[in-house]
Amino acid sequence: MNEPVKPALLVDSAETRWFACYTKPRAEKVTAARIAEAGVECYLPLQRVRRRWSDRMKWVEEPLIRSYVFVKVSRTNFRKVLFIEGFLRFITFENKAVPIPDSQIEALHILLGADIEVEVTTENFEPGKKVEVISGQLIGLKGELVEKRGSKKVLVRLGEIGHGILVTIDTKLLEKV
Repeated sequence: MNEPVKPALLVDSAETRWFACYTKPRAEKVTAARIAEAGVECYLPLQRVRRRWSDRMKWVEEPLIRSYVFVKVSRTNFRKVLFIEGFLRFITFENKAVPIPDSQIEALHILLGADIEVEVTTENFEPGKKVEVISGQLIGLKGELVEKRGSKKVLVRLGEIGHGILVTIDTKLLEKV
């Protein structure tokens, strides 16, 4: 028999940390706005994509990872998020919300701040060599060098939510870490 989740167990840290929230499908932007209105720091990674309608092409901003919003909360203020319309649940393991490292949120900011194409994946890649981008638009980005369909890509793992972000980059711009 499933017991209800005890909210007190969801966030066990007094310090403010990033957590992933699962939202209602296609409600990420509205949910993120409501979270921000509640006074909670929130990050919704958006990417510009070109979409075709029957009569035109248009650039639109879409969530990079569907149904996910990231919130920065502590044990004292996470309850604000629980009652926001559109919020479904925190991503948890053993009844505790899984914190997302600041470095992964920073990597998302770097990736989306550059005007390049990124690919979201749930593929399970073998661990690659740790690298850092030392030049160009993605300077400071850290990830793993992996191979996909014969081309080298940098993978930023978001292991806590089972996703990764792939970007194609010239290996001359990389340095082993």
